[in-house]
Formats: sequence, C-alpha cells, structure tokens
Amino acid sequence: MASTTPATASFATLLCALRRAAGLSQEDLAHAAGVSVRTLSYLENGRSRGPQRRTVQALAKALRLDPADARELEEAASAGRPRPARAPDVAAPAVTPEATLNTSAPDLLPRAPRGFHGRASELAALTRASAGEAPVCLVVGPAGVGKTALVLHWAHHDPAGLADGRLYADLRGFSDTGRPAAVEVLREFLLALGVENERIPESENAAAAMFRSLAADRQILVVLDNARDSEQVRPLLPGGDRCVTVVTSRHRLDGLIVTDTARPVTVDVLGLQDATALLGRVLGADRVGAEPAAAQELAELCGGLPLALRVVAARLAGRPDWTLAAMAAELVDETRRLGLLDLEDTGVRAALHLTLRQLPEPVARLLAALGRHPGTHVDRYAAAALAGTGPTAADAALDRLAVAHLVNETAPGRWAMHDLVRLYARTLDAHPDTLKRVLDHYITTATAAIAAAEPGSEDCFPLPADFHPPTAVQEFRDRAAAVAWFATERDNLTQALAAANTAHLDNRTWRIAMTMWPLIVWRVRDGWAPLLETALAAARAAADEHGEARVLNMLGWVLTEEDRTPEALVHLEAAHALAAHAGDAFAEANALIVLAMAQAALGDLDQAAENCEHAADLARRIGDRRIERLATQHLARHQADAGHWHQALTTVTRALDFDYGPGSTDIPHILLLIIKGEALLGLGHRTDGVTQLDLAAQEAEAAGYDDGAVRALSVLLRAAPDTVIQARYDTALARLTTRASMV
Repeated sequence: MASTTPATASFATLLCALRRAAGLSQEDLAHAAGVSVRTLSYLENGRSRGPQRRTVQALAKALRLDPADARELEEAASAGRPRPARAPDVAAPAVTPEATLNTSAPDLLPRAPRGFHGRASELAALTRASAGEAPVCLVVGPAGVGKTALVLHWAHHDPAGLADGRLYADLRGFSDTGRPAAVEVLREFLLALGVENERIPESENAAAAMFRSLAADRQILVVLDNARDSEQVRPLLPGGDRCVTVVTSRHRLDGLIVTDTARPVTVDVLGLQDATALLGRVLGADRVGAEPAAAQELAELCGGLPLALRVVAARLAGRPDWTLAAMAAELVDETRRLGLLDLEDTGVRAALHLTLRQLPEPVARLLAALGRHPGTHVDRYAAAALAGTGPTAADAALDRLAVAHLVNETAPGRWAMHDLVRLYARTLDAHPDTLKRVLDHYITTATAAIAAAEPGSEDCFPLPADFHPPTAVQEFRDRAAAVAWFATERDNLTQALAAANTAHLDNRTWRIAMTMWPLIVWRVRDGWAPLLETALAAARAAADEHGEARVLNMLGWVLTEEDRTPEALVHLEAAHALAAHAGDAFAEANALIVLAMAQAALGDLDQAAENCEHAADLARRIGDRRIERLATQHLARHQADAGHWHQALTTVTRALDFDYGPGSTDIPHILLLIIKGEALLGLGHRTDGVTQLDLAAQEAEAAGYDDGAVRALSVLLRAAPDTVIQARYDTALARLTTRASMV
C-alpha cells in the first residue's frame, strides 16, 4: 500500500485550512456539502486519494469560495486522484502504522448549540476541571437540563492548547436505539486519527490500546456524550497526559471518580433571569420584553429546565399571535403541562421516559409511588411506606433515583423531586393504596413522636378500620428528637391532611389534624383554625362523634387564643355536649378545661374555676393523672387571675406534686411554674417568686416554647426590671412575632 502522496496531503491541508477559516466544524461543512462526517474526516486526514469533481464543487460551494480558491482546491484534488498503474522500478518501502497518519487535526464535534445563554459558573467549573494531567471531566445533571449544549458550547469556545483534534461520540446511554459497542466508537476515533481501516484491530482491548498509544503524545479533546455508566466510558479514555476527556451523563457515575479521579461538574436548572433570557434568545428580546411578568411565569412553570423552556419557545414561535400570558395560562393546568412540554419525538416526558427505562423495576416503582406523595420532601420511612417496602430497600432505591437525577438529596436523609419530574411520576401506574399507606405512615410516626415529646399523653383516637401499618416506624430517642421531627415535617403533615381531604379519606383527615396537637400547642398563634375547620368537616362527614368532639375542642382552644372567644364558645359547648352524650369522660374533661379558658377570657372566672374542678373530678374517676394535672393547672390559673393567691399557690403546689421527670420538660410544667411565681409575688414573697419565674423562662427557652418564655419574662420584668431579662424577653418576642408574620 502506498503512503500518502504530497499532493494528497496538500489537498487535506488546504481543505482543513479553508474550513477553519470559514469558522465551520466538520459536522457543519459535511451537512452543508451533503457528505458524511466520516467522508470529510477521511478527506482532511489524507486517507482519500482525491475526491470526485462533484464532491469538490459541493465543498467549494459550502465554503463559499471565490473562483480562484475553488480552482486551487480542484487542482489539489486532481493531483491526488489515482493514475494508471505501472510496474515500479524498485520495491516500495515498508509502511508502519505511524506512516499512515496525517498531521491534520480531526474534528468530530457537532456544531455549537444555537441560542445558548448563561451558565457562566458551570463553564468556569468545566474549565477548572479540564486543567491538570489527563483530566476526566464529569458533567452530570437531570434529563433536559442542557449538559450536551453546555459541553459543546465550551468545546467550541473555551479549550486552549488542544491542537491535535477534537473527538466526539454519542454513547446513547439513554436512547431507545441501542448503545454503540465500544469497539465501534474506537473505530471512529482511530479512523479520524488517520489509521487505515484494515489496520484497526477487531477486538475492543486491542483497539483501546491503539487509541491510547496514538493519543499518548497528543493534545486531544474527547467528548463522550450521554454515557449510561462508568463501564461504558473506561475503554474510550485516551492515554495522553495532555488529553482532556469530558463525559456527560444523567447518572452521577461515581465509579469514574473512584477509578479515574473524574472531576464532577453538576448542571442544574436555570435561575429565573437566565431562564427568561433563554426564551428571549429563541423568541426575540422584543416579544419577551413586552411581557416580562408572563415570561417569568413561564420560566417558573418550566422549573428552569432548558428543554422545557425550548419546547415552550418553539410552540410560541409557531404561534406568533399567541401571547406569553396565554401560554402560561395553558401550562398552569398540571394535568396538561407535560403534554404541552412535548413536541414530536422530543420533550420532557420523552426524556424522562428514557431515563426511567434504564432503572430496575423496584426503583421505577418507587418513582411512581413518590408521585403520590402529598408533600415536597420524603425520608426513608415515608418512601418505604409509599412503596410498601422496608426503609433499607427504600434507601437503596432513593440512592438509585438520586444517581439518575430523578430526586435530589436536599439535606442528609431527605429527598425532593423537580416539579416536572413529580408531574411525570404521577402519570405512572402506582398501587391504589399508595396514598393511604403514606397517610398512615404519618399518623403512626406522629403518634410515636407524641409519645416521646409528651410522655403519658392519651392516644387521640383509635386507628381506621382499613389502616395500613408501615413495615417500620421511626424511633425517637428523646423529646428533642420528636420536636425536631414535628418541626421538619410540619409542611408535609399539613399537605397530607389536604391530600386526605381531597381524596375524601375523611377518617384520616381529622386524625392527621389531631396528631398535630403538639405543634398546635407549641405554636398556637400560627393560624391553625382553617386546618382544624377542614378536620371538623371531615369528622362530621365520617359521622364520627368521637373525632368531632376532639376536633371541636382543639378548634375552640385555638379560637380562644386568637381572641375569637364568642366563636370558641359555640364549638366548646358543642364539644362538651358530644363528649357527655358519648360517655367519653376524657373528652368531656378536656372540653370543660378549654371551655373554662373561654369563660375566663370573658371575665367569668368563678364559672371557669368550677368547670376545671369538674374536669379534675372526671379525670380522677377514670384514673388519668395527666388530664387531672392539666385541669388542676388551669384551675390554678383562674384562681391567680382572680387574685386568690393563697388558693392559687395551694392548687399549683398540688399540681406540681404530680409525677414529673426533670429531664422531660413539658409545657404544662412551665405554665405551672409561671403561676407559682405569680402567686408568690402576689403574696409578697418577691425573691422566691422571681426564682420560680426565671426557672420557668429558662425551661421555656430550652424547649423552644417562645410563648411560654414571653409570658414568664414579661411577669419577671414587672417584678425585677433588668437589662439581661429585657434582652431575653426581646429575643423570645422577636421569634414569636417573626413566626406569626410568616403564617
């Protein structure tokens, strides 16, 4: 086989120079001239011995050459065309593999993306990651986030010093057309580097070894797009220390970090400003600028996902008479949004479907179940309840979903989904009892948290007849852990109640509300009335008098604390009547205690005290020490408010003698200490009174009970004004006021 002739090399060099002068990639020129990228690569690396005249004319036209340059290109091609063979005078020299290589740099990169915008931080991160010795850059992110666009934009504009070529392969890791074999990709690379077809090894190992050898002394950029896993990538890594490899994937590919020190660059959704700017790049700045609020709404409805934004822009581009506001109004409907974000064979749903197909069946099943979760975040126990598995299996499945960027771990042990992923998950088939299972998980876990936070408290209700017990229930080591769980899960519990109500699961709606009573007690001024009114309607719809009485009682107390006492009285009198009719002594005692609070607020302290004494008698009759202490506490409160200091001190001392563990601070104990301090002050025992009030304030502060801290410190300030106490009071009041303003 003859080596490349000078004339042929001259054509290759000339064509490569003309293409680069025109600012075209090999893909751009191949597309414009109507030839394949492989053919163009052969022409530029000298493997073609002179293209046909029509091919040269097509290239000249695509390059927009003037007549002189077109003639020069044709002459160079003509010189490389085969001549009639003749017998050689001397034997031809042996040819080594190296002798077949051409010095022109191959360029297999697709064209640069159109309408690219933003991503300054990601581009900078990619540049940093590409520095050093033989770097492997791992660009990862969810489907449709723009990983390929980012890498191609960077590859066309930023890399410096990679003078020996740019190789690209779509590994189709998430395609329904099948993945290319590694040896096929290596063949493309070796051909681009000038290796004769017949010299390329047939085995993957040998081809990979040849590729590494050829790249060893070169500066080459290798882009491996859409990789499914680390195993698919490793045979394609070049061997040169000056080579840069960029891998994109919807999976994290942690294995490449372990074996090849890959440097991850995470690509997330666009911020609001960049998302609206992307719309402007496609639709035109004037059209987007005419409706800035609608453009922002579109960006939010698309969740900042570039693929979704481009689909929306494409729909609007094809409908010039549509306003952005009209499109936003269409997307607001969650039942139609995914359909509107698909066009032909591309779109959000199609991209997510391809990602889902790569997952094991149990993991895909969890994604479908997560679509039924009423809140925004899940932990391993909630995920297990949704999927009907144990927490360990749920943990493993969540990790697989996180690797595929279908969920994000927003905090240790807590996962969330992008809004569009959640909508997609809701379209998948899930077990019909999925919602019931997760609602019952929250009921069970909240009950366990109540037991840890308020030891000895009575169960609020019997469980529903069709209850689904979770396979495992989270354990709470102490009160602090239980309080932390309630604080973390507050939004989920509220949304679970709303979901139960929407699904007409009335027997769960009011029960979820009642499991939230510690939150309601700790944050009584946080606007709980609407939630409790929903729970009340559900209890009545379920014809559950037990539940109705409990909810009426809680609602009446909240309304009393909100200074809506006349409304509260209506609910509290109804709660008392229901409980008495049902013979529910516990509920009746509770109702009498809260009814007394409302009566006291209206100034009837004697009637309030009488109802508390009746409640204490009921509690003693059923042997409930906790409700007896609560009734006694409120009795002491009403006696103190009436100025009956001796009676109040006697009553509160009796209440404090009830079983109480110093390590289990609770709100009634704090309130009892406040009453005792007030009674001591009222009797003239200033030092002892201040001591009790300071102790109450310290316990309230330690428990995060801001309302109790404000109560204790306000009385303390009146008795013993002090700058330190004032600062503590201001801090507690600020927390209380800030929280109230957020409701």
